[in-house]
Amino acid sequence: MDFIAHVRKNGERWYLHALEDHLREVGRWAGESAAKLNAADWARLAGLWHDLGKYSAAFQSMIQRESGYDPEAHIETGPRNHSTAGALHAVEKLGSAGRTLAYLIAGHHAGLPDWHGDQNAGAALSTRLGQRQHLDILPLAAIPADILAPELPPLPKIPGNADGAHLWLRMLFSCLVDADFLDTEAFMSPEKVAERGHETNIVGLLARFDTHMATYVNVPLIPVNHVRADVLRQCRAKAALPPGLFSLTVPTGGGKTLASMAFALNHASAHDKRRVIYAIPYTSIIEQTATIFRDIFGDAVIEHHSSFDPDRETAKSRLATENWDAPVVVTTNVQLFESLFAAKTSRCRKLHNLIDSVIVLDEAQTLPPELLQPCLDVLNLLAKHYGVTVVLCTATQPALTDVASFGRKLRGLDNVREIIDAPQTLFDALRRVTVQLPADFQARENWDAIAAKVGAGGTAALTIVNTRSDCRELWQLLNARDGGAIHLSASMCGAHRAQCIADIRQRLKNGEPVQVISTQLIEAGVDVDFPVVYRALAGLDSIAQAAGRCNREGYRETGRVVVFVPPKAAPPGQLRRAEQTTVGLMSGTNLDALAPATFERYFRHFYLSEANWDKYDMHGLLARDASRMEIQFRTAAERFRYVDDADSQPILVWWNESKSLIGKLAKDGPERWLMRKLQRYAVNLPRRAVEQLVQSGEVREVWRGIFAQNVDTLYHAHLGVVIDNNNEPLVF
Repeated sequence: MDFIAHVRKNGERWYLHALEDHLREVGRWAGESAAKLNAADWARLAGLWHDLGKYSAAFQSMIQRESGYDPEAHIETGPRNHSTAGALHAVEKLGSAGRTLAYLIAGHHAGLPDWHGDQNAGAALSTRLGQRQHLDILPLAAIPADILAPELPPLPKIPGNADGAHLWLRMLFSCLVDADFLDTEAFMSPEKVAERGHETNIVGLLARFDTHMATYVNVPLIPVNHVRADVLRQCRAKAALPPGLFSLTVPTGGGKTLASMAFALNHASAHDKRRVIYAIPYTSIIEQTATIFRDIFGDAVIEHHSSFDPDRETAKSRLATENWDAPVVVTTNVQLFESLFAAKTSRCRKLHNLIDSVIVLDEAQTLPPELLQPCLDVLNLLAKHYGVTVVLCTATQPALTDVASFGRKLRGLDNVREIIDAPQTLFDALRRVTVQLPADFQARENWDAIAAKVGAGGTAALTIVNTRSDCRELWQLLNARDGGAIHLSASMCGAHRAQCIADIRQRLKNGEPVQVISTQLIEAGVDVDFPVVYRALAGLDSIAQAAGRCNREGYRETGRVVVFVPPKAAPPGQLRRAEQTTVGLMSGTNLDALAPATFERYFRHFYLSEANWDKYDMHGLLARDASRMEIQFRTAAERFRYVDDADSQPILVWWNESKSLIGKLAKDGPERWLMRKLQRYAVNLPRRAVEQLVQSGEVREVWRGIFAQNVDTLYHAHLGVVIDNNNEPLVF
């Protein structure tokens, strides 16, 4: 009998993918990918055995019948699950060590399983390894010996031992599932093979980068540009240092985006790294950064994030996002960290391409405190065992070394080296603003008084507040008084915000007076330059980011940042703890609010105010029983949420072309290109608010689980989605 892995029809001709060919090729491919893990033999075994279950008569009958190749194929009884057989075979051949391969093989379609779980559901690996019938039904005599019984390699040494087992298994899993996808694709869609891969390598990218930077030789000789040139020089010089963990502490406006890329490319070239991964915390600025890199590197850059414009997507870039097989990847912290703790094949597939890469974490201070320990642990593992260099890039460098207090200890990053020789000297050279803190941090002002203060100058001014409701209230007061103020918050869809930011930049360029009222989203790398910035009391890092929107280019002798105490405290949770940390640190002191040493003290206090640095017990789920290979992959992946949006629901709003796109969605259903376009017109709201809007008829469900605006009055031309204050406060 000829055993089949896949069936393809082209015209009237049938093509059969021989199962033994598929197994051997996946084994070869997975082994090559795992060579840098020193686990090529183990990945090869996983490839050889991953589809052993397809040798069953039930599976062969099913694939012939359902593909249409033989619609009359006899219906065989027996299990149709084809992934458990190989897992059982691995344990039979290797004993308890075979559990390593059993996780990979059992999960190569549905995702990495838990060891323990609901016994009734039968999904737990411990349960599946008791289902001997999956192996007993196979015609073992018909399986080639080089597949069924190859020479067994010695037991592997797991990097990081029990604490690192989960990441090592994910890396091996990535090698297996990527090989499986690629070999299946080569058979089912051979035309895609030619679309994969990039001709440009790191050396070629570095040459392009140097050519681009040479165009800056004639920029104005203002002090800020002298400093930026020195930052760039130091990044290039320090790139020769051995791989590992680095910090790049550069004030906002100091050119750290291009400087960090200079370090990454020179370091990758010097140490034979394969790619640069640039991770950014907010989708609101990722397009800005990606555009900078795309202008330099062209199609060597792929973007992998939720707001990517499908009009810029090509067949090559779409394929590259599946496994990050590109020289430069621009992505989000959410995508990066959730992949590192993922169980699904689609999320894990890219992980082996992190090996021997340079990862730049932009705005490193945004790591969520409640997930700080697992994030730091995985960064240490990547740097120590996988040839990854990590660059923590920020103006407000967090304290990420070991911290101990009251019996608790944060396991910090190991041996982080600062790229800038003297960060304080750099900050002094780039000091372009004065920061005026409140004389009394307890003396709250009302919005009328604040509106009078921020609107008094009659020139360009930016005011940043802590919630959407505060933003709306202050905008209404200013607009009623003077008119023409610009509101900016995440109550507006991405396309609307982008239009407003473009308008703000143009007015500033023209020297026109402009009043902007914004939530903290404008602090996330949005490149604007105001003479004066007013900031509601917040975390010290937020105040510093606000200062980065003031006198950014240094054209004025000094800019002015005024911190005021708003009518009510920041919302409970991280924002309020940040505000309280600032008050506790800065009250009654003469500390420099923008000094690197002050930020270190601030973050130590802030992190210690967090009750639990591993809120969802990632260590317990992934490492506590890993010495026995009892790991809860699926539960950990479900719990690990870099951004806790469980209580939010996006709705699609009417702005520009979106109404017709929503109509197409309602008529024809979701398509990849359409949903990517519509992401630019989404606004996140609390679930309870969306439920109320559906009941009132202002929002309707246009497709299963997808909600959209249904009345004109819901979306304001300046404010975005306007809902009752009872559904507030919302940050950003």
